Amino acid sequence: MAELSIPPTLRFASYNIRKARGLDGQRNPGRILDVLNELGADVIALQEADRRLGDRPAALPFRMIETDTDFEVLPTAQNDVSLGWHGNAILLRKGIEAAGVKRIDLPGLEPRGAVYFEVDLGPLSVAVMGAHLGLMRRHRRLQLERLATQVQDVDDAIILGDFNEWSARRGLEPLTPKFTVLSPGQSFHAARPVAALDRIAHSSAIKVADAGVDQGKLAKLASDHLPIWADLMLPRPSLSAKA
Repeated sequence: MAELSIPPTLRFASYNIRKARGLDGQRNPGRILDVLNELGADVIALQEADRRLGDRPAALPFRMIETDTDFEVLPTAQNDVSLGWHGNAILLRKGIEAAGVKRIDLPGLEPRGAVYFEVDLGPLSVAVMGAHLGLMRRHRRLQLERLATQVQDVDDAIILGDFNEWSARRGLEPLTPKFTVLSPGQSFHAARPVAALDRIAHSSAIKVADAGVDQGKLAKLASDHLPIWADLMLPRPSLSAKA
């Protein structure tokens, strides 16, 4: 039997960009893109990536993403002007293949949604979801149940997003036992971080090599959230290639 290669490690990140409006009150998409470029991530889940009114135009212009970054936008929008679905958008480093893209409606009082896709790494496929959960815990629990149901038949899965959960112990029960919830650190409020609202949940076979919160000067100004990241070691394929 041929020996399998070392499990790939990819950097996953999540960032609530508040429609590119910084703590100085200025809407500055270029500043957000500078923060994203500094993360060194392969997959980035964005929240509040589209404006709320009208057709929900993208807060980050497509042209700027194309010219100023090494990312491509995962096609999750329902129109030609939005970056994502219910403000959830995914950026993939060029060269990363994605499949199975779909939008997920989430239950709750206010309209919420999530986006789903699969990172295609040849013999290995990992399901990834980006989400921005609601403001009430009972709704968040229902939303997490919906996300867990989406991957109940999937071996390897990751959830990235603004979980909006202030507690370190309560509210995340629907993700057990399949997921481990990673809180890389306090990410809100950017001016004085006191809560780990932004989190990454991963299934058991996926291991964390490193993780953190970007607390750089630019990140502390660009949005009211700080971006989080994690270097995740993806599992080996279940079957060895024949020699």
